[in-house]
Amino acid sequence: MRSRAVPPIIASFGASAILCYGAIDVPFSQPRSLIFGHFFSGLVGVIIATIFQFDLEKDPYPRLQWLAAALATAIALVVMHLTKMTHPPAGATALMPCVDQHIWALRWYFLPVLLLSSTVVLVTAMMGNNVQRRYPVFWVAQIPPPAPAPKAEEKKDAIKEGSSDGSVDGSHKDVERGPL
Repeated sequence: MRSRAVPPIIASFGASAILCYGAIDVPFSQPRSLIFGHFFSGLVGVIIATIFQFDLEKDPYPRLQWLAAALATAIALVVMHLTKMTHPPAGATALMPCVDQHIWALRWYFLPVLLLSSTVVLVTAMMGNNVQRRYPVFWVAQIPPPAPAPKAEEKKDAIKEGSSDGSVDGSHKDVERGPL
């Protein structure tokens, strides 16, 4: 049986940490995007590397490695976009099974490693960010932004449409207006 030497660092989680610890309000930093973005991207990367039948332990630079890496990243982007779980660092997660022999050696075991790593980033982000701020902003569905306040020009137009003398309900017809 093959030994599973899990690498101590998965590079894409450095960028995830920056988003989850520093940019806590953006949709890319929320738990759903963090966990599932990495998971789906890792899944795509392992599938693509398997389809190309790489053996990065014997040949660290296979002939079509560039194509597999580009396809894995592009397909992962499409999957994240369609599922509305975009997490930009996960693009690198899709790339790694195609270019890194340590990640390739994990094969399907890479997926639970991604889930565990994402959960560790999420838990530490929650512990650190909830001291003075609120993280996560949402868990599953993004909260729609509030409706924008009407601009000053729109208010003037509404007043003009309300009555001929500029009042909204017409009750100030006897008020004399001086020069503006």
